[in-house]
Parts: sequence; structure tokens; C-alpha cells
Amino acid sequence: MKCSWLITGLLTLTISLLPADGAEADQNEIPDFVIEKFMPGGTAENLQPKHLRLMQEAFDSKPRHHQMQNAVTVTAVDKLALNRAAVTRLDDSFSCKLDDWSVTNQKKTGRCWIFAGTNLLRVGAMKKMNLKEFEFSQSYIFFWDKIERANYFLESVIDTAGRPDGDRTVDFLLANVLGDGGQWNMFVSLVRKHGLVPKTAMPESESSSNSSMMNKVLKAKLREGAKRLRDMHAKDASAAELQSAKHEILTVIYRILSIHMGTPPSRFDWQWRDKDNKFHRDGELTPQEFAKKYVTLDLDEYVCLVHDPRPSSPVGRIFTVAYLGNVVGGEPVKYLNVDIDMMKEIAMRTLLDGQPVWFGCDCSHHMARDLGLWDSRLFDYESVYDTEFALNKADRLIYHQSRMNHAMLFTGVDVVDGQPRRWRVENSWSDENGKNGFFIMDDSWFDEFMFEIAAHKSYLPEDLQKALAFKPIVLPPWDPMGSLAHCELPLRYE
Repeated sequence: MKCSWLITGLLTLTISLLPADGAEADQNEIPDFVIEKFMPGGTAENLQPKHLRLMQEAFDSKPRHHQMQNAVTVTAVDKLALNRAAVTRLDDSFSCKLDDWSVTNQKKTGRCWIFAGTNLLRVGAMKKMNLKEFEFSQSYIFFWDKIERANYFLESVIDTAGRPDGDRTVDFLLANVLGDGGQWNMFVSLVRKHGLVPKTAMPESESSSNSSMMNKVLKAKLREGAKRLRDMHAKDASAAELQSAKHEILTVIYRILSIHMGTPPSRFDWQWRDKDNKFHRDGELTPQEFAKKYVTLDLDEYVCLVHDPRPSSPVGRIFTVAYLGNVVGGEPVKYLNVDIDMMKEIAMRTLLDGQPVWFGCDCSHHMARDLGLWDSRLFDYESVYDTEFALNKADRLIYHQSRMNHAMLFTGVDVVDGQPRRWRVENSWSDENGKNGFFIMDDSWFDEFMFEIAAHKSYLPEDLQKALAFKPIVLPPWDPMGSLAHCELPLRYE
């Protein structure tokens, strides 16, 4: 019987939606599309042989379609679509270049935002300690993000415990448990509360470099904990009882994290020999003392700017995303929406003033990893497929074709007649891609796929500085402006 599996499945879904105990059906509980549109005789159009014949005739109508078929069936499409003119145009020269250090490596984790943050802060630390190379411990920040985010998740579970199973917010929270990704404000919250340590004080572990198995265990325990808290709430547990249960769950999470990553230091000895071969010793420091001494940026003066061109997101307004964060009581995740030219100008001015720029983007489009290039015209897919890809930036957000998925650092810009032409990017994918791990971003790509930068307030015009005091517009938890916090593996491993 044709499509019997589909009909059986739809009937099963329909029956599951019927009211129990003979109660009268609420028509809103049975979606019309289940019965009326997709069942035999429904209004949804079935593909008929004539439709398939017309598709084949359209394909056969142009010899080029068969030429592309012959090519793509034996060669990766990216190699065929690569625009050689774009490749040769993006040479590795910049009128402003800040970096003279090596790139870092987030390995098989989604810690890009932590690496971008510590890479930004290490610039001032290297200058202050007169070092050629230095890294803050990304593993240290990663550990505290996991435990803090576990607490944030469980508090969110308690806050939504009165909502029914299947509620969209509850489902979102349970589907997005303890990812590796994060946001600028989340990084700031961790530094403020837990400080920083040099990489030697908490080096990488197998799980901090390859987090998938550790995350699998943590998610299992947290979902188990979520069920326990929701069941307790259903039985009218008191707030104190829920908090007590939460801390029992977190004790297990801390144990698992410590087994996988080691115990974060509360104090450590710090001494070093600088690039002039001069020896220095600070003695014993706490992570907070170390951060206070060697973080040279005033993080309180930094704000997060986004370019969200959707019609529902007015420029000059502050936004936040519900249930997006890590440290309860920490820095709230807030964005000031600006137009792309304003974001570009502030990023350029910051670089020209000698300071790198933390940023978030959708790096998955028009990227050549081996060459280390981003250009909005890097691949000519239109010629390969004989079709136009017509969604603009706003539409790509609305229709789930684009989202923030990677954070990095701008360390240079090529400026011609006062306008940026291309951008130099410090990635955290090791030195095996691009030019020793540094990438080149064409300015056209900035327009299309850049979404976020962390910027000093002083670069904002007066009207936007005043807008920082506005009450934020709250976006739903699943809004794409929060997607950077839900990343797992970096795209080079996906």
C-alpha cells in the first residue's frame, strides 16, 4: 500500500490529539492540517507524474545543467564555484595591523566566544608583562561557565515549572542544555566573578579540548534534574525545598566537571621571564587579583552592538533574550541595535586606535577555510545551479538561513579613502587554516554576515549613548540573536 507508513503515522498523531474519557473535542486541539490537508483526498497537492516530467524537461532544456551535473558528481561543488577573482583580490596586506602574536586553538569545542574574549584581553596583558606570547586559561573560564550555566538552567526550570509539558519555552530550555557557546556579556560576567588565570595554572584537559562526551553526561544529569524539580513543583514543594534539591544536583555537576577538567585553582604562583630575558615574580595570587592586575580594559565601559535588520527590530533600541545568560545576578545579555555602517565605523575606529575588536558573525557562508577567506562573492553558486539566491540579510534571519555561530577578533583593517576595504581576523581554529590561522574578510562580507561587536561606549554618538538607558525589548528564547550561546562544535568539525 503506497505511503502506508505516512498514513499510519498521521492517524496515530490524530488519535493522540483526541480528548480522553469521551470529552467533546476542542477543535483547536486537532490541527486542521493533520486531517484536511495531508491525508488522502486532502487539499495539499500531491506530486503527480506530470509535475515530475516537467521538472525533468526543464533540467534537460539546457546543456549547461548536464555539464554541471557531470562536474559536481565527481568534484566538490565549492571547488567548482570558487570565484578566482575574489581570491586574488583579497591579498594579505592591511594599512592597520595590530597582531604580532600566534593564534590559539579552541579544538573540538564551541568555546569561540571564550577564546575571542581571552584573546582580546591578552593583548594588554602581553604589553604589561612585556611578553611576546601569552594566553589566559580558556579551560578555567570554560569550567566556571559550565557550573554557572548549570545553575542558570536549573533556576530557569524552577521559574517555568508551572508551565505544562510541551510548552514552547520549556521545550526550548530542555533542548538547549549547557551548550559550549556564549555571548560577550556572559564572558564579562565570568571574568568579573571568577577572575582569570594564566594557561599554565589550568591547562587544557582532554574534555576541555573535546567537550562532546562531557557535555553528553552533563546534559543527561541536568535533564534528570529538571524532571526532579518539575515533579517536586507539581507536588507543591516549597521554594526552600526546590533550592535544596537544586544544590544537590549542582554538587553532582561540579563533581563531573572536576573529573573531566580538573579543579580550578583558587590561588597560584605566577612568575615569568619577559621577551628581554628579564625575570619577574608576582608570588601567590588569586584569579581575581590576577585579572585585576593584568586586564587593562575597563569592561564596565563596553557594550554589545548588533546589526539586526529585521523590520521588528528598530535601530537605536536595546534588546535582550529571555532565559539567555550564565551567571545569575551577573551581566545581563543586552544588545544595542545599530545600522551596519555605524558598526563598521566603530570597529574601524577602535582598530585605528590600537585596540582589537571582539565580534560575532555567521561564518558558515562564503568561507574558504583552507585559504582563510570570507567574501560575499567568494562562490558563484548561481552559475552552478542556474538559480538566484534571493534572501537578504533580514530574510535570512527570519527564515532560519542565517544566525550567529562564531566569535572571533578583528586585529586589522585596510582603509582606503577613509573606508574599510577588508578586515584582518584572528581566528581560534589553530594555525592550519588561512595564513598561520589569520583570515581575511572582505568588506562586502561584513555587510551580509556580521552581526555583533563589543565596543567601548565612548565610540557611540550621543543619541545611542542615551539609548543605553532604555528598558530592553525582550525577545523570545529561540530568537536568532541568542544563537551564538547555543553553539557546540566549531564549524570546521561539523
